Amino acid sequence: MPKIKSHSGAKKRFKLTATGKVKRNPAKHNHILNKKTTKLKRSFRKQKYADVTNEAQIKRLIPYA
Repeated sequence: MPKIKSHSGAKKRFKLTATGKVKRNPAKHNHILNKKTTKLKRSFRKQKYADVTNEAQIKRLIPYA
């Protein structure tokens, strides 16, 4: 059986935790930051978890993570 190719975009965006949850970075933290509040931008620094409804699909994209 050949190895499955990982999705290049998903490799860069998602990491798996030891318990199997999918970690991701929040969106909207790249540009047009001057109209966003400091509190909002500070909350973007924290890692978030992907929703459980999307977990199976993401794990399929990164099979060897």
